[in-house]
Amino acid sequence: MDQKRELSSIDLAALVTELNRYEGAKVDKAYLYDDDLLRLKLRDFDRGRVELMIEVGDVKRAHAADPDHVADAPGRPPNFAKMLRNRMSGADFAGVEQYEFDRILTFEFEREDQNTTLVAELFGQGNVAALDETGEVVGSLSTVRLKSRTVAPGSQYEYPASRLNPLDVSYGGFERHMRESDSDVVRTLATQLNLGGLYAEEVCTRAGVEKETPIEAVTDDQLGALHDALARIDERLRSGDVDPRVYEESVDGEGGEAGDDGSDLRVVDVTPFPLAEHEGLPSVGFDSFNAAVDEYFYRLGNEASEEGEAPADAGASRPDFEEEIAKQERIIEQQEGAIEGFEEQAQAERERAELLYAHYDLVDEVLSTVREARENEVPWAEIAETLDAGAERGIPAAEAVVDVDGGEGTVTVELDEADAEADDADGGTTRVELDASEGVEVNADRLYREAKRVEEKKEGAMAAIESTREELEAVRERKREWAEQQADDESGGDGGEGADGEGDDEAYETDWLSRSSIPIRSPDDWFERFRWFRTSTGYLVIGGRNADQNEELVKKYMSKHDRFFHTQAHGGPVTILKASGPSESADPVDFSEETLREAAQFAVSYSSDWKDGRGAGDAYMVEPDQVSKTPESGEYIEKGSFVIRGDRTYFEDVPCRIAVGVQCEPVTRAIGGPPSAVVDRAAAHVTFEPGMYAQNDAAMMAYRNLKERFTDQSFVRKVASADQLQEFLPPGGSDIVD
Repeated sequence: MDQKRELSSIDLAALVTELNRYEGAKVDKAYLYDDDLLRLKLRDFDRGRVELMIEVGDVKRAHAADPDHVADAPGRPPNFAKMLRNRMSGADFAGVEQYEFDRILTFEFEREDQNTTLVAELFGQGNVAALDETGEVVGSLSTVRLKSRTVAPGSQYEYPASRLNPLDVSYGGFERHMRESDSDVVRTLATQLNLGGLYAEEVCTRAGVEKETPIEAVTDDQLGALHDALARIDERLRSGDVDPRVYEESVDGEGGEAGDDGSDLRVVDVTPFPLAEHEGLPSVGFDSFNAAVDEYFYRLGNEASEEGEAPADAGASRPDFEEEIAKQERIIEQQEGAIEGFEEQAQAERERAELLYAHYDLVDEVLSTVREARENEVPWAEIAETLDAGAERGIPAAEAVVDVDGGEGTVTVELDEADAEADDADGGTTRVELDASEGVEVNADRLYREAKRVEEKKEGAMAAIESTREELEAVRERKREWAEQQADDESGGDGGEGADGEGDDEAYETDWLSRSSIPIRSPDDWFERFRWFRTSTGYLVIGGRNADQNEELVKKYMSKHDRFFHTQAHGGPVTILKASGPSESADPVDFSEETLREAAQFAVSYSSDWKDGRGAGDAYMVEPDQVSKTPESGEYIEKGSFVIRGDRTYFEDVPCRIAVGVQCEPVTRAIGGPPSAVVDRAAAHVTFEPGMYAQNDAAMMAYRNLKERFTDQSFVRKVASADQLQEFLPPGGSDIVD
């Protein structure tokens, strides 16, 4: 079979989540090889060197590469590479998205003086365009001037025309597209549904439908099976349930035989999960799809010397459970992203349904007008012209119509959100596609049912993430046991066990300071970019570092059973005591008084009370439904601020105190927060109160104090440097409490 040379839309959908794990990496340099291979060299705080490869020639790919797979830097950089270096050196990688269901990736980079978007077009002739904050093209590998779009320096970047996404099309839309075809099943899926040949065949196989069945001979049951097969692929991608494969075959084709050493095998495909269409082909599994893609294209580009070689065992020096932990953490990250996506999609569907009722008279007029015209056999084109004419005369119902699709039997209206009187209305507009043969209620009901269907998918993903977390904890437990054994071996077994073996755990837990070597077990928690701590009873408390994070915490991370804290003094962080994780269902919690006071102390200590040198302050607590962004009439709310309505629970004369320390189990990292919450978790800690030393000086004092108390001082440098400790210190002056 032909070797794969281009990534598909499904491949890119699977890659995006993994590439976003490098968010925050800084750009060092840009290189350009042979006018079609762009290499961005980045530095990631946790992972070190990261090589982002984007190729848009005969081979079309985008992925992070193993540094050993990267060729030496080319000679003098061409103008495009120099332009990228000038714009992006030192910029932070802010994320990547797939444009609709197209083979287009948009990479975002942020720098204080300017932001840059890189658009990688992995279709057709291929292209890479660099855009400024306004979407204007700064430079591109190729200039495109077509009737449908232009990509040229100085012009606004234009995406290609939208394509149908076969993975989220409703059954009604799927059925219409299939029935309108005059070809067979597999060709219709490949072209009209934009699946491409391989995945079109895969869907047919999974659905048990003969590929060459003419559309007119396909039964409703077969269409349902095909749509279900698509939905299963979509759910697998959204939940992060990847099981990547690099497929191989004999250099003589499928009929050839591989030698015992596999030296006559070549790579032919890479997929995010096993395909029935490739059953029988030998394959190699990978922990991540990105790693599989990197290995595939590396071998593809080195066939003369590398073809048939099995991937190097990069993890041979690590225990097997280390790789399993990384795999489970990636799955959880992808599952959390899928859950968040389901929540947003369900909310969007409900909001569209509510907009229909908020604009009931207008929408009803549009639908009634179109239905009456169709009953009188008025052509769709004439209906569209009549509505355009009505819009020019200022008729509101006609002005609301933005698209009439006779093939689909739909009318799309654009509705004003501000008129809906929604709490979060921002004055924008939302487009809603309507079935022109039905009334307002039926169309709204369809949207509500779609929201319910998406929420059911969310529930399934939540159950899956719990199972994954259990697997992760089991692996971590094995890792901890291994680390303990390694530490005991290196220290010569000091603190040996007694005659009955008792006291061993206590010695291990309390003897961190004297250990000559402490194994590092780095966490990767979603909340670490905020201010945070865990209460002495184990609950997570998070706070904003700035106005943007205050907004984000309330809008995205505050759930109905959480508690909201703030100080009486102006200039404090939004503080949320969490009843559960961001993607976990929660039950009402009866928080202890100790837990509530620790959250209040956190809110006070990071507020202006500390910055102004006060030794104590007051805080209050409310329920989430008392927090609003809607001001009283005639008033204005600043970004990061909120209106609190109803009764408050007050905490008076709360001490301004923060402890920072080094946690050694179950993970190793710097921690900080109210002293009562930190002391029992830290192997060593330092307590601060408002004082005279600047934040960076206080952090250095804490670092030196902690480092001197550990035998393994290199461990402290790695997990609790002055920079890392400073993240937990309040703004303003501080002194160490004797």
